[in-house]
Amino acid sequence: MTRHLFAHARAVLPDRTLDDALVVVEDGRITEVAPVIPGAVPTGALDLGGALLLPGIIDTHSDALEKEQRPRPAVEFEPRFAVLSVEGRVRAAGVTTVHHAVGYQTDVLKDRTIERSLALAAAVWERAAAGVGLVDHRLLHRFDARASETLEIVKDVLAPQPHSEPPLVSYEDHTPGQGQFRNLDAYRATIQRQQHLSAPDADQLIRRLIEERADSIPQRARTLAHLGQEARAGRIRLLAHDVESAEELAEVRAEGAAVAEFPTTREAARAAHDSGMPVVAGAPNVLRGGSHSGNVSAEALITEGLVDNLSSDYMPTTLLAAALHLAQRRVVPLHTAVALITSGAARTAGFTDRGALVPGRRADLVVVTADGGRPTVRMSLLAEESRDGDAAAPLSAARLFQSTGR
Repeated sequence: MTRHLFAHARAVLPDRTLDDALVVVEDGRITEVAPVIPGAVPTGALDLGGALLLPGIIDTHSDALEKEQRPRPAVEFEPRFAVLSVEGRVRAAGVTTVHHAVGYQTDVLKDRTIERSLALAAAVWERAAAGVGLVDHRLLHRFDARASETLEIVKDVLAPQPHSEPPLVSYEDHTPGQGQFRNLDAYRATIQRQQHLSAPDADQLIRRLIEERADSIPQRARTLAHLGQEARAGRIRLLAHDVESAEELAEVRAEGAAVAEFPTTREAARAAHDSGMPVVAGAPNVLRGGSHSGNVSAEALITEGLVDNLSSDYMPTTLLAAALHLAQRRVVPLHTAVALITSGAARTAGFTDRGALVPGRRADLVVVTADGGRPTVRMSLLAEESRDGDAAAPLSAARLFQSTGR
């Protein structure tokens, strides 16, 4: 049996923060979380010196892989390299389970093609199957509900999956004037900057997009009918993206959606919460003080208790920073803030084996200090690594905290 002990930690539990805690890990599972008994610290325990000990962060929506593969419009890396590269980045951010958001659609503005997305998804599964990754790689399958090619791609990519949990599937409709882009002024300003358009040219493009998308309503109905059938059969976990009203929320629930991802209004978030659906908001929204699309503030929703989970959206390092930001500003207690990126994220993803420092859960762990109010990941441990015998032992307290003076 492989055993790891962490002493003198500020352990963030589901319902409180336990100062001066002892956490014991055996063969990849947490077996004990208890206060340190003075003078009775077990031999060989790693002294964390009062640093925070969190469950490994679970990211339910990360667009970082696409950016890693194509960091500039004219630069493209091989998909396997992109997966390896982004893996190191998310692990350094304290993320131990990541859902790479792969959009199966052709989108010129986002420099996205179906072929490239399929190659990225294949590279993710290859890395996951190898069993040597620094994180647990998962996919969030994103589908444009109005695209004519979507339905056949859905059937192909959601054929037998490698995990026991149903895969996460998000259906989206980015037509200007609704959903994420319901604020046409914000959308107009965005495309003017991105495409260097004049105001009249931007207005003409918006009108054309709305007209073109109106013709695809039957396709949207067919796609949602199929996804709903798969969701009700338990073969996928369906996320409704950018819901904007209570009426729409009721519709997506009837279609089989289990999660409200990035609701754009308080009304939609309240309706999802009241119906028992997990609500996902963006960590960048928290740190930036609002939505870049002009939608509802994530912090405002959190203040009302309407958010279960923060995802990184497009920047992995925002997860931990957003959680500590919320706690430092006393928006919510520390354990509640951390739950947004751990146990709340586990609920979104349908996990029951991770996301909390309680006996029996996976030993995905993160050690964090907050020097000058900014979080630094000092160490992270994946459950699989804690079965190897040597993963944590070589890390001394002096090495972990050399920049803190401890």
